[in-house]
Amino acid sequence: MKKTMLIISFVLITVAILAVILLSRDIFGARPTGARLELIKKSKNFRDGKFQNLNPTPSLTEGYSYPSVLYNFFFGTKLHVVPEDSIPHVKTDLKRISKLANALVWFGHSSYWMQIHGKSVLVDPVLNDHAAPFKSMNKAFKGAASYTADDLPYIDYLIITHDHWDHLDYETIRKLKGRVGKVICGLGVGAHLEKWGYPASQLIEKDWGDKVVLDEQITLHFTPARHFSGRSIFSNNTLWTSYVLETPSLKIFLGGDSGYDNHYEEIGRKFGGFDLAILENGQYNVAWKYIHAMPEDVLRAGKDLRAKRILPVHSGKFALAAHAWYEPLARITELNKNAGQTLITPMIGEVVNMDDEQQKFKHWWLGLK
Repeated sequence: MKKTMLIISFVLITVAILAVILLSRDIFGARPTGARLELIKKSKNFRDGKFQNLNPTPSLTEGYSYPSVLYNFFFGTKLHVVPEDSIPHVKTDLKRISKLANALVWFGHSSYWMQIHGKSVLVDPVLNDHAAPFKSMNKAFKGAASYTADDLPYIDYLIITHDHWDHLDYETIRKLKGRVGKVICGLGVGAHLEKWGYPASQLIEKDWGDKVVLDEQITLHFTPARHFSGRSIFSNNTLWTSYVLETPSLKIFLGGDSGYDNHYEEIGRKFGGFDLAILENGQYNVAWKYIHAMPEDVLRAGKDLRAKRILPVHSGKFALAAHAWYEPLARITELNKNAGQTLITPMIGEVVNMDDEQQKFKHWWLGLK
């Protein structure tokens, strides 16, 4: 018995040491400490040692349990989760787009680049072939990893919505170092960036309700989202956020990840509607509908925001849920026949003209296997 206990103790200690070594790797980022942590503690959204959503937000819907969800994720039936065909894309030379154009280019999932009033804006860049700490995990679909950091022009403003692996990528962020002006993120996220070589003077790190005047043309508002955060075993010690990007001629909602809630209606009322709302639509499941929106919720959110156009993202590159890879776009398009919102569905790399509300896009996922 004593020998068995010694063996178990040795195994547990070994596992603990290996875990500490693994989690100390740069790719996992850093926890907020010092002055950054003291600032976080002053936030009204930080309680009981963690950031909180505006309304109670269970991780799982009533009637679901972690064992059943995990079992279904790993062993349940999955059909067409990963496409057999290559994802179609357009390889646009971003560096040659006219500075006079207000343009957007989606890179798949939740990564996109915008040029607004001559400024280059990059949101949640994951420009490699995986969204995980290990290259063998969460691999990108064929054809979807068609853009890399080398394809980008100089970035005036790098915007991060939260620190999950499919929104904040270590390799991309490191490759962009020296080619970025300011980095904008929620409270605590700057700890990762500093560990990765970005000086504190480069970071704009704020709370919901804060406003930052980036230049004479662009103002950025930090607005709520209903989600969570974390890159390792430590969760919710950094803030997840949506943004309102406001210029003299455009208002754009950058949704990040969020389940449906009344914050959309409040944001729509406060800002008087949007020219474009970029909303998460993908990697959903009724079991976690409070933290990832279902397609019908995306349409409700667009209506609440009073958006003239909706760009559904969070699909087309990675399989992080059990639905078919094409389902998010197919389902929201079908539901929209009754909802009557204006959806735009560009291919990866296709240029969206943000000044042209009549621009049309193909249903590029049709006919692919």
